Amino acid sequence: MAGPSPAKLALARAVGSLSRLRGGGATSAPGRVLMRLAPDSLRELGARLDRGSILISATNGKTTTAAMTASILEHAGISAVHNQAGANMAGGIATTLLGAARRGGGIDGELGLFEVDEMWLAGVASQLQPRAILLSNLFRDQLDRYGELETIADSWERTTRSSAAELVLNADDPLVADLGREREHVLYFGVNDSSLALAGMAHAADAKHCRRCGAPYVFDEVYLGHLGHYHCSSCGRTRPAPEIIASEIELEGVRAASMTLSTPEGSMRVRIAVPGLYNLYNALAAAALATALGVPLETVAAGLTATRAAFGRAETVSLAVAGGEHREMRIMLVKNPAGANEVLRTLALEPGEHDVLAVLNDQIADGRDVSWIWDADFELLTGRIRSVTCSGSRAADLATRLKYAGVDTAAIHVQENLVGALDTAAGSVSSGGTLYALPTYTAMLALRDLLVARGEAPSAWS
Repeated sequence: MAGPSPAKLALARAVGSLSRLRGGGATSAPGRVLMRLAPDSLRELGARLDRGSILISATNGKTTTAAMTASILEHAGISAVHNQAGANMAGGIATTLLGAARRGGGIDGELGLFEVDEMWLAGVASQLQPRAILLSNLFRDQLDRYGELETIADSWERTTRSSAAELVLNADDPLVADLGREREHVLYFGVNDSSLALAGMAHAADAKHCRRCGAPYVFDEVYLGHLGHYHCSSCGRTRPAPEIIASEIELEGVRAASMTLSTPEGSMRVRIAVPGLYNLYNALAAAALATALGVPLETVAAGLTATRAAFGRAETVSLAVAGGEHREMRIMLVKNPAGANEVLRTLALEPGEHDVLAVLNDQIADGRDVSWIWDADFELLTGRIRSVTCSGSRAADLATRLKYAGVDTAAIHVQENLVGALDTAAGSVSSGGTLYALPTYTAMLALRDLLVARGEAPSAWS
C-alpha cells in the first residue's frame, strides 16, 4: 500500500511546524490536514506497523492506561507509536502516525498504541483494524456532547461486533462486560478485594440496570462508582469471571498504591507510583492488554512499577514562592462525578488539613454543563480544608458547591484568573506543605501551560 504521497506528508508536517511556531502543541492539526488531503491516510500509515495497532478507550483513565501500557511495551522491547500527548481523536492519531512515518513506506515503530476518544472509537477502529481493543469503563461524562451512557455503549457494541480484534474488557463494569458476552477472543480483568468494598452505591453511580432484561442489578460489592461485583436476580446475568485480577490492594494516599496481580501465568506483587484505586484499575487494564499481547507477567510487573504519572494526572511539580522557597503541588485531574469522587476519596486518606486549588471550566472539551459538581462528593473534605482557591470560568459555581458541602466559607477564595489564583493558592501553603490542584480538563492544560512558561513543569509536547 503506497500511502499518502511525500508531498501531502510534507504539507501536513509544515502545518505542524507552523502551529509550533505559534506556540501550540501541533497534536491534531497536521493529522486533520493530512486526512483531508488523503482520506485513507490513517489506514495506510497504520498498515506500515508490523505488529498492527491496539486501541484503548474509556471515560476515565485512557491517558494513564496508555502510559502504563507504553512502559510495559518498552520493557518488553517492543517499539510503539503512541499518541502520548493525549490527542485521542482521529486527527491526533493521524498526527502521531505522520510523525513516525518515514520515506519509502517506513515507520519508526512496530506497534501502534493509541488511546481513543469514546465516540471516535468506531471510526478509528474501522480505519486501523486493530489486533486488540481495551475498553475499561463507561461513566457519565459530558452529557451535552455524548448523551447518556447507553449512546456510547451502543456505539461500542456495533464497533466490537464488526471487529475481529481481541477484546480486553473490565468485568467490573456491567456496560463494558456485556460487550464480550457470546463472542470469542475476550480477556476480562477485575478487582477481587472485599476490604475495599464501599458501604453502598454512590448516588452518582451509573449502569445500575441489566441491559438484557432491564431489571436493577444487585451489587454484591461496589468498589468505584458502579464498578464491582453484581448479578441480575431477574434473568441471572452475572459479572464475568476475570482472568486478570487485582487483590490484596493497599492504597498509600496520594503517593502510591499496590496490589497482587494475578494472571494465568501466576501472581506477583506490584506497586505503582500513582495513587488511588482508580489508577490500580488503570494498571490492571494495562496488564490485561499486555497479557493479551503475550507479554510475560514479570515484564508486565516491571513496566507497571516503572510508570510515572502522565502529565496532569497525579503529577507533582515544584512551585516557586516568595522568598526563594518552593512548595510541592500535585495535579489531580477531575472531570466527572466518578473521577472526582476517586480523587476526593484518595485525598481524604491524607492526614491533616489541605490547601487546594480547584479550577472549573466549561469549555467544549470539559462539557458546557457543570451540574455534575453537585454529584461529586465534596463532603468527603468537610473539615479537612485549610484553604481552597476556586478559579476558572465557573469559579463561583464551584465555590457555591464547596459552601454547601460544608467547607468553611472563610477558607474559600474566588479568583477566576488562573495566574493570580495559582499565586494566591501557593502563597497560602506553609513550609513543607503541599498544594493539591484539582482542575478540569481544559483547566489542567492551561495550568500546565502556565507552569511550563514559568519553568516549573516540562512540556507535554516535548
